[in-house]
Amino acid sequence: MRASTIERKTKETDIFVELNIDGTGQADISTGIGFFDHMLTLMAFHGRLDLNIRCQGDLEVDSHHTVEDIGLALGQAFVEALSDKKGIRRYANAYIPMDESLARVVLDISNRPYLVYNVDLKKDYLGQMDTQNFEEFFRAFAMASRVTLHVEVLYGNNDHHKIEAVFKALGRVLSEATDITDDRISSTKGVL
Repeated sequence: MRASTIERKTKETDIFVELNIDGTGQADISTGIGFFDHMLTLMAFHGRLDLNIRCQGDLEVDSHHTVEDIGLALGQAFVEALSDKKGIRRYANAYIPMDESLARVVLDISNRPYLVYNVDLKKDYLGQMDTQNFEEFFRAFAMASRVTLHVEVLYGNNDHHKIEAVFKALGRVLSEATDITDDRISSTKGVL
């Protein structure tokens, strides 16, 4: 079973993440930010990831530290759960529609962290979630998990639909890229 547990404590956040890559999509998320909880639950469900997250963050300041630090902790959990990455598919992409919106997420479990984020959101907030912090989450996750991640909304009008399509697509690519396809490292270098 490819699973890990991460605890991350700083002066700004106290985070517990439990991840099972080979799960069934069960999630128990409590970040203090309802909309973010909803998005992470969708990601876990559509990625068939078992994911438990607990966070006590300095939300009296704003949501930035909570969102970014959860991205870091989740990325660390992902790296630990994958271990040597032997046999994984490595690459994945998903196009996910949500009503009028269409998102594309492309992933390479490369050990080369990089984020391309092309998501235009009109609103400043979705629920209590500052929409600027979505990019911070994806960047923190990409850097900590050491993946190349491209996140785009190709079109759409409703911000909720746009970002929901993105999180569902992220779940799908995490599931597909971590599928075991053989017994080799998916790199001509012999290491990821």
